[in-house]
Amino acid sequence: MKYSNAIQNLAGEGAFEVLAKCKKMEAEGREIIHLQIGEPDFDTPKNISEAAIKAIKNGETHYSPSGGTIAARKAAPEYMAKTRNIDVGPKHTIIMPGVKPIIYSTMMATINPGDEVVVPNPGYPTYESVTNSIGAKAIPMHLKEEKDFRFDTEELKQLVNKNTKMLVINSPQNPTGGVLTKEDLQVIYELAEEYDFWVLADEIYSRIVYDHPFQSIGSIPGALKRSILIDGMSKTYAMTGWRLGFVVVPEEMAKYLFTFAINNFSCTNTFAQAGIVEGLTGPQDDVDKMMVQFKLRREAIVKGLNEIDGFTCHKPQGAFYVFPNITKTGYKSQELADMILEETGVACLAGTCFGKFGEGYLRFSYANSVENIEKAIKLIKEMLAKTKD
Repeated sequence: MKYSNAIQNLAGEGAFEVLAKCKKMEAEGREIIHLQIGEPDFDTPKNISEAAIKAIKNGETHYSPSGGTIAARKAAPEYMAKTRNIDVGPKHTIIMPGVKPIIYSTMMATINPGDEVVVPNPGYPTYESVTNSIGAKAIPMHLKEEKDFRFDTEELKQLVNKNTKMLVINSPQNPTGGVLTKEDLQVIYELAEEYDFWVLADEIYSRIVYDHPFQSIGSIPGALKRSILIDGMSKTYAMTGWRLGFVVVPEEMAKYLFTFAINNFSCTNTFAQAGIVEGLTGPQDDVDKMMVQFKLRREAIVKGLNEIDGFTCHKPQGAFYVFPNITKTGYKSQELADMILEETGVACLAGTCFGKFGEGYLRFSYANSVENIEKAIKLIKEMLAKTKD
């Protein structure tokens, strides 16, 4: 039997592959420190969980409209309008079961085989995977350490052309923690206008920023007409398992996404959407507490990694990842990631899980306790010291 090119061109994701390996090792009795998965280690705030439980008790366990419940489609654009200073409403908004279906459906709605899509590299692997599945050509935008893992806008100008149909931006960024500035976004918008392409802005880490306020391309005057603004509940509200994402797009695209939802998943979990409403409109105390912890963890992991012989680690400006340079250790990225897991029980990801320009780097998630982070650093430091004896 033969399978389609589309399904064969889809790639996996390193974080989940390593997670499966870790679970197997734990089942065999190994102790694992999980610094590989992009998942907050906090519980979902109680007020959100209670809102969903109340919805179940009230019988909200049936189909919702395919684009989302009325309440969720009201709360999400109000939140986006408030946090980005933009004028949007329910007609621009669709609720989906996570951000990945949004990435897939918006790419399906805007890209044809043979089109060019500029994707960040190193970058979240889904962007390139979906591009390849559609039959479009992924053009890597090299995010460089010396540029704080931001876009080099002069280099970007050389990559876009009349064949470019989309540019993907992810700020704050996975895996590097890089953050685009307002000036970067202005250049991106001007290029999008000049070459008439879409900007897919994955802003899932919009609330997890440290030293400067979050900037959205949607806030650039005129940019909304060609922007796809994605956010969700997973990272900010520790709701990864709930699978809740939302997107703001031009009204015409929203109609296409509504049809996609009908044909793909019918609707997003109805009672879970009560969690969107409560999360976005209710108290934000738990989010603030998480941010305090993320700041402490950022300091601990950057300091610790920079003390490991052969490692140099840039301080991220957003998200909860570090992307240390390990070239001076003499090891390739995958080789060292495997060695660290097998010999120390510390799980991280090779930079190459995020594209070819990730060679020479590792990704660590600091969505774990300071105690575990410091323990992991100690184990890695001791392991590398032994290899030099």
